[in-house]
Amino acid sequence: MTNKDLRRTYARWFLSVEVSNSYERLQALAFCNALSKSLRKIYKDDEQGYKEALKRHLQFYNSEGTFGAVIHGVTLSMEEERAKEKENPIPEEAITGFKTGLMGPIAGIGDTLIWGTLKPIILALASSLALSGLFIGAFVPFLFPLAVILIGYGMMKSGYLLGKESVMKLMKSGLINNIIKSASILGLFMMGALSSTYIKVKTPLKIPIKDGEPIIIQNLLDSILVGILPLIAVFGIYFYFKLVGQHYNKLIGWIIVISLITGFFGILQAG
Repeated sequence: MTNKDLRRTYARWFLSVEVSNSYERLQALAFCNALSKSLRKIYKDDEQGYKEALKRHLQFYNSEGTFGAVIHGVTLSMEEERAKEKENPIPEEAITGFKTGLMGPIAGIGDTLIWGTLKPIILALASSLALSGLFIGAFVPFLFPLAVILIGYGMMKSGYLLGKESVMKLMKSGLINNIIKSASILGLFMMGALSSTYIKVKTPLKIPIKDGEPIIIQNLLDSILVGILPLIAVFGIYFYFKLVGQHYNKLIGWIIVISLITGFFGILQAG
């Protein structure tokens, strides 16, 4: 396989990964479509082997699309080795078993790093720039698909060059778990910093004191913890998602209703 072959394989995967999903096979059709041209090159002198490879990769498959591209690379490496070894080829079950065994763990890694960390950080940076009035904030979200393409192709090429043994050693070494933990901590820091910066809530309530200065509730809250109301708002949204579910439109509706009621009665106001 040349770099051009690998680029074409990843391009076909990137453009079709979520197009042909079905409950029966999920991403299997996209997986087979991505590898089909490369498999034709690998089995150029073995028509029956090519047909068997296509059938093999039409079986159920589902993993994270970006980080999971490492499975495509290793699969191509195994198929290439199977095509070369005529006397003692790699069994079909080994290739299928490898895919099946890795698609779950790799999905957990990819979902955490790509969708749970990288995407929120990029979108949070874009929002921050936009709120500051910088027009570049409108273009920052395009960094995400660019990063996905670069990371995905890099994972596919690494999988092809390293092979199944190196990938399995990497999975067992514990390095991946450390990366996931570090990325999760970074994501939490980013979300915490953005929440404290851009969620502005305070209360104008005062308790009048006869012949004295009124007690300002906001000052009392600040003496307990500066920014306690924004923190309560963040945790309120968090527990809503955790206990009720990810019903975004309902949550937005509740936020609007609560804001209108508390604002009308002078309980809360934007800071």
